[in-house]
Amino acid sequence: MKTDKILPKVSVIMAFYNREAYLQRAVDSLLNQSYENWELIAVDDGSRDNSAELLESYKANNPKIKIVYQQHKFLPAARNNGIKNSSGDYITFLDSDDEYTVDHILLRVNYLKENPEIDFLHGGVKIIGNEYVPDKNDPKKLIHLSQCTIGATFFGKRNIFIDLKGFKDITYSEDSEFLERVMKNYKVKKVDFPTYIYHRDTPDSITNTMS
Repeated sequence: MKTDKILPKVSVIMAFYNREAYLQRAVDSLLNQSYENWELIAVDDGSRDNSAELLESYKANNPKIKIVYQQHKFLPAARNNGIKNSSGDYITFLDSDDEYTVDHILLRVNYLKENPEIDFLHGGVKIIGNEYVPDKNDPKKLIHLSQCTIGATFFGKRNIFIDLKGFKDITYSEDSEFLERVMKNYKVKKVDFPTYIYHRDTPDSITNTMS
């Protein structure tokens, strides 16, 4: 698909912290998207490895990539910084250790175009690895991811993220808290096309370290 100014622009927010080993997989999956009118806002949350240098090498060859630097403030603040620096009609996310299938963005743009009454999408995941994570209400208890909100799959109109002032600075499950606020004010749909590849085999991911 050729980029066209008529097509809505999608801002992909990717926060990263010491993810040198996984960033190439994530960014390459974005570069390979069939839908081309996107920008990547990569937020370096104070990395101490070579993550930033790797992203800078991508940026040098692609004007659609922007890198934002901040001190280590954790995921909610990094995502909010990405939202602040974005310019798309839609906002979505790509975690630095995950990836998209080739039609991930296209399917969601088309869905919202064909269903104009819908403001916000989530869901549509293929899980690699352990499918159970700590329950936000009882971290000692494990629940299946099908019962959870997966924030990286959020795909919505820009004004939603701006009006709700982004994610709250909480330790765990800030994505479910955000979705609860979205559902009170906007029309939300959970989709089932599994185009977001969620790698649960990353040893130091938030959910793995919680468990």
